[in-house]
Amino acid sequence: MNRIMVMGSSGGAGKSTFARRLGEILDLKVFHLDTLFWKPNWVETSLDEFRDTQEKIAMTEKWIMEGNYSNSYDIRVARADTIIYLDVPRLLCIYRVLKRWVTHIGQTRPDMGKGCKEKVDWSFLTFIWTTYYPRK
Repeated sequence: MNRIMVMGSSGGAGKSTFARRLGEILDLKVFHLDTLFWKPNWVETSLDEFRDTQEKIAMTEKWIMEGNYSNSYDIRVARADTIIYLDVPRLLCIYRVLKRWVTHIGQTRPDMGKGCKEKVDWSFLTFIWTTYYPRK
């Protein structure tokens, strides 16, 4: 296990926490896709830039890339020797997102883009609720 792709059923599935702990155990650098995608103040990176960054990481010999981002699965799948999918119940995902928000209000988590203070809104919760089963 040198190139590991960690995915999950939804936001709040535990991808970041799992990847961080696995990285510590295996002594592998962890790349959180949210840190690559989100620029300060929740500005999206262009798809080309986002994909280019992942391609550079994927070409290295050892990594864990954590996150869903279906628009770049192909890059990670092509080089990963291990794919881990966390299948967590939908209500647990919602609970974890709300808990994460309460725990980190006004802060930027280490697995999030710099300058992106923790937030949760109705559209994100709706996204989790309505896309959970179709995305599985």
